[in-house]
Amino acid sequence: MGRPITPAKTKHRGTQVPVFVEKDEDGFYVVECPLFEGCYSQGKTVDEALRNIREVIELIAEEKNNRQILETYHPQEISLHTITL
Repeated sequence: MGRPITPAKTKHRGTQVPVFVEKDEDGFYVVECPLFEGCYSQGKTVDEALRNIREVIELIAEEKNNRQILETYHPQEISLHTITL
């Protein structure tokens, strides 16, 4: 494993946000934050991908509209389900 993933040093420190991680066909881990449109990153490892998406979210969260999204976000309103096809 790589360096530990440490919390951000921002106003929203401690705020938990959902991210989805998926391994692509090239072996990279692609990570997405569904709270923000177009909020993606990737890494060679899961840890690297999570560090990268944290940086992206911190930058996105600096914008006023996105700060409001974080302030009104309720984790209990998001759930993950699988269905059988």
